[in-house]
Amino acid sequence: MSLKSCYILFLVTVISQHISGQKIKPAEKNRPNVILIFTDDQGYNDVGVFGANDIDTPNLDQMAADGAKLTHFYAAQAVCSASRAGILTGAYPNRIGIHNAFMPNSKVGLHPDETTLAELLKEEGYTTAIFGKWHLGDAEQFMPNNQGFDEYYGIPYSNDMWPLHPQQGPIFDFGPLPLYENQKVIDTLIDQTNLTTKITERSVDFINRNKENPFFLYVPHPQPHVPLFVSDKFKGKSNRGKYGDVIMELDWSVGEIIKAVERNGLTENTIVIFTSDNGPWLAYGNHSGSALPFREGKGTGWEGGQREPFIIKYPKEIKAGSIIEAPVMAIDILPSIAEVTNAHLPEKEIDGKSAWSLFTGKTDESPQEAYFFYYRVNELFGVRYGKWKLYFPHRYRTMNGQKPGKDGFPGNYKMIDLKQIELYNLELDESETTDVAQAHPEVVKTIQQLADDMRTKLGDSLLDIEGSETRSPGRID
Repeated sequence: MSLKSCYILFLVTVISQHISGQKIKPAEKNRPNVILIFTDDQGYNDVGVFGANDIDTPNLDQMAADGAKLTHFYAAQAVCSASRAGILTGAYPNRIGIHNAFMPNSKVGLHPDETTLAELLKEEGYTTAIFGKWHLGDAEQFMPNNQGFDEYYGIPYSNDMWPLHPQQGPIFDFGPLPLYENQKVIDTLIDQTNLTTKITERSVDFINRNKENPFFLYVPHPQPHVPLFVSDKFKGKSNRGKYGDVIMELDWSVGEIIKAVERNGLTENTIVIFTSDNGPWLAYGNHSGSALPFREGKGTGWEGGQREPFIIKYPKEIKAGSIIEAPVMAIDILPSIAEVTNAHLPEKEIDGKSAWSLFTGKTDESPQEAYFFYYRVNELFGVRYGKWKLYFPHRYRTMNGQKPGKDGFPGNYKMIDLKQIELYNLELDESETTDVAQAHPEVVKTIQQLADDMRTKLGDSLLDIEGSETRSPGRID
């Protein structure tokens, strides 16, 4: 075929696609790579740029200087499995039937019919990998290689679900903690000392091998979830004991990943995100993180349970040194990535909305009118609405007044019943100390209406409301 004929054929194709309304996908080299680094049980106050003064995090601090820092970012839920389901699917975990944290040999998992971020990008020609903790079902059909990931190296659930846990191991009769490579168990872990290093090495190697094609790299580190493990190169390095040492090694890992991006000439065209799955596990005392100045931690809907450090870097579109104060939740990450990569959103209903215009400074408004804080078996605990946070009566756990745990052994929570609606102005009272519900009845009424609308969709097991839009998780039976 002559050069002229090729040109005519190209024009005809472009025109026909335009007329039919089809989008022409950008050339592969123009699609941004996506790296999502996701730690476990890390508190808001565990990164230098988020207030830590006793842990050195130079790589995360530099990442924030080079990109955007979000000060009001929320995990999708305050517990492992549900939180991971939210960030990978763009749906409230409750919509897709994911609750709590799955135990080993779970009969349920993330339904294969749900669209993960990996599947969404794989449809666009991306190579995909996960190195770290999965925790969305350990039956074969729920594991990463059947959920859009080309490569997998890591553990299938939390690192404390093993026989060596000082309290839970004997109670739950845990078997050995398996280490997977794709669908094969390659080891059972007795010592996790070098696991962060190995996950980092895998991540760097993946970047090196895929520098010529678009990739999605998901790095859900098992740390700093207890039991804490840190390699020799970081032992005793921080001023916050072993926990701080672990955070320093995670910061090093972020640095190694960013250096690999830079060495391969991918900096301008790579989105790097750092955040965590929920707040600190306060029962573990000196082996837990800090959510200060926020109230409570993991396992609650209070700010300390779900407000997380969040940094995003993308030099091509995100202004260096940006500070974003509008609320965003993990459910918004998938649609945000879909927008910038020109990918199609999942066919099934999701809850997230793109925050890309917020990230890039085109707006200072949150993508959503309100965010809903569910916990346990689909109980609606609270709602974030602008500067307001409203809580409904519910039972929650606290370490206030309790003796904290030490050196890997947990303390005991006490349970508290919140008996009436409480409202907090987070703009003036980020620590949630002063209930202002009586002074703002119109705000309470507005949020109650929003909550009732959401209950018709997702339900509320505390009020015995089933919900009309929830979907079932995957089941092995």
